[in-house]
Amino acid sequence: MKYFFGLALATIFFSCAPDKPAQTEEKPDINKSAVEAITDPTKGIGAIKNVTLESPLDQERVKRGIAIYEMKCQACHKLTDQRIVGPGWKGVTKLRKPEWIMNMITNVDVMLEQDEEAQKLLELCLMRMPNQNMSIGDARDVLEFMRQNDGEK
Repeated sequence: MKYFFGLALATIFFSCAPDKPAQTEEKPDINKSAVEAITDPTKGIGAIKNVTLESPLDQERVKRGIAIYEMKCQACHKLTDQRIVGPGWKGVTKLRKPEWIMNMITNVDVMLEQDEEAQKLLELCLMRMPNQNMSIGDARDVLEFMRQNDGEK
C-alpha cells in the first residue's frame, strides 16, 4: 500500500510539473571564428566599420593622399590596372568597399592572415604588402586619392 501511495504521489507530482519550453534558439556555429561572427566580410577586418563618402571630394585629403602614395605606395602600386609588385589601383574603389580598403591599409597583417579577398591578392602577387604603419587619417587620405584616380569628382 505504501508503495502504491508513493507511486501515485510521484505520478501526480511529475504530471503537474511545468513542461520544458521548446528550445527555439539557434545554436552558435562552433566552426565559425569570433571574427567571422561579428564582421561583414566585404568590409575587411579592422577598426574601420563605417565610412561615409562625401561628394565632392575633399581636395585637401586628396593632396595629402597623393603625398602618401608617392612616399609609401608608388614603388609597388601603379595608378593604372597594371600590376608591379602589388595590384594596380585603377578601379579599386569600384571593386572594394571603402572600409575594406582602409582596413587593408591600416591592418594589413591581420587582413592577409584572415580576410579571403586579401589572401587571394597575396596568392596573385606572391608578395606580402608591408605594414606601412598608417593611421586611420592617412588611410582616409589615400582612399580619397584613390577615388579621384577612379574618376570621382
